[in-house]
Amino acid sequence: MPDQNELRKRRVCFTGHRPEKLQMSEAEVCSALEREIRAAVADGFQTFISGMARGVDIWAAEIVLRLRDAGAPIHLIAASAYQGFENSWSPEWRSRYAAAMAGADIVKYVSPGYDRGCFQRRNEWMVDRSARVIAVFNGEKGGTKNTIDYADRHGVPVVFIS
Repeated sequence: MPDQNELRKRRVCFTGHRPEKLQMSEAEVCSALEREIRAAVADGFQTFISGMARGVDIWAAEIVLRLRDAGAPIHLIAASAYQGFENSWSPEWRSRYAAAMAGADIVKYVSPGYDRGCFQRRNEWMVDRSARVIAVFNGEKGGTKNTIDYADRHGVPVVFIS
């Protein structure tokens, strides 16, 4: 069994807002995400962890899967807050979520079901297993800021896309 600390050194996770909270278009965010993912691969990172929320998380997962399928030696861990997390979304987002989950190398449901703390637990689970965070951050309070603050407190470097 590989040492978790060794694995962590080659892992990156993502944090970012839902599409409606972003000032950039999907295309602009995805272009910046791809640039940072490629930079992470060049720095020796091999595994990417997505929290699988609408917006930044799913876009990042889709980019990782596209690069992996084109031959990049990388992996995707889909860290969903709980099973059924996507049930209230639009059909398009549910379809994108399902495709990313199906393509992931590892799927992890961090909580057994919904509760008030399940999203923060998922975010901490991802940071605790990563050596870098790629963040799409608009400055607002909320889950993305909480994840960045948690990473800062635990000495995990954050790369910002703003």
